[in-house]
Amino acid sequence: MFVEFLSLTDFRTYPQLDIALKPGVTVFVGSNGVGKTNIVEAIGYLASLSSHRVSNDAPLIRFDSPRSLVRARVDRGGRSISLELEITAGKANRARINRGAPVRARDILGHLRTVLFAPEDLALVKGDPSNRRRFLDELLASLVPHHAATRSDFERVLKQRNALLKSARASGRFTSAHESTLEVWDQHMAEAGAALLKARLELVDLLQPHLNAAYAALTDGSKQAAAVYRSTIHSQLSDDGEVENDGGAGLPPLASLSAAELAELYLAAFKQQRKREVERGISLVGPHRDELELMLGQAPAKGYASHGETWSLALALRLASYYVFCEDDPAPGAAPVLILDDVFAELDSQRRSKLAGIVASAEQVIVTAAVAEDIPEALSGEQFKVVPGGVASGQETV
Repeated sequence: MFVEFLSLTDFRTYPQLDIALKPGVTVFVGSNGVGKTNIVEAIGYLASLSSHRVSNDAPLIRFDSPRSLVRARVDRGGRSISLELEITAGKANRARINRGAPVRARDILGHLRTVLFAPEDLALVKGDPSNRRRFLDELLASLVPHHAATRSDFERVLKQRNALLKSARASGRFTSAHESTLEVWDQHMAEAGAALLKARLELVDLLQPHLNAAYAALTDGSKQAAAVYRSTIHSQLSDDGEVENDGGAGLPPLASLSAAELAELYLAAFKQQRKREVERGISLVGPHRDELELMLGQAPAKGYASHGETWSLALALRLASYYVFCEDDPAPGAAPVLILDDVFAELDSQRRSKLAGIVASAEQVIVTAAVAEDIPEALSGEQFKVVPGGVASGQETV
């Protein structure tokens, strides 16, 4: 698939930007701060309802504007789809598909698929577990759009359950009324958590072979790359309140269990941790505390991988996502748009060449760079100069 046309209204620094795009490689070159990343951020947001730069929508709206609009025309296997997303601060975002009636923003998911590489991806390896959980959940929502609701349902239940635990802690005594109400929320959270956990486990199984193959393609292949999902179902709390993984002794592999069986395990874990949860006023068991541990050989990548290995593993995660998308829909023209946002400046010449060689054959590759010299020859294509307030192709501002 490829983006044919992109229109931004009051998005980030752009009062208005309209630009036609083509299949193949498109390069946006411009000094830092002129707005080249804003362009690819908008495309990525239209595909995932998430920014790779910020965690909330407010910064996406141009200063002193009430809302922003992102519009695109996407070609998917020869079929043209018009997408529009209205981003409003403090309110629910709305979408339109093929100029139809407004729908929920999440109804737009799945129509445009992107895989975005950025310097922020280092946090996938070096950062805290929330970065890796977010990676899984965003990929899930793009791959299977109804999983956006799966995550939303879990977050809603978690918020309510935490509020009850906090209230019980603040009252100074855990009453029978607290207990009976908490049992109701236990059931809701067990069901919502099991649905999210099951989806994540299935996704990790899909990613695993592609992750190792992508890492080998980016390196000399001397180390195996792996992703291991660590669930709080398999955890117990030590006396000081820290979580220690027990390896899941005595439990079958979680991936082999149904959502109903996972829900039963959650209920048992809630019961076991009741005292500690009430004491701390927070839910200690659930997908919100799980970890996706990235391994290189026998060692965890976090804390052991070199800078080069960290970059290669982060890139391999994104490439694995791309291959999962292609495997999910192998039809001609269905592969996702690849976006490389200021990545090549961070890589040595060997990794630049290897990454460029891998992605060059994608139907559409969109690249940003501060200087054209950072772009490998394998990714030569149409080039736009990004200037303050607009984009120039040749001598004309688009």
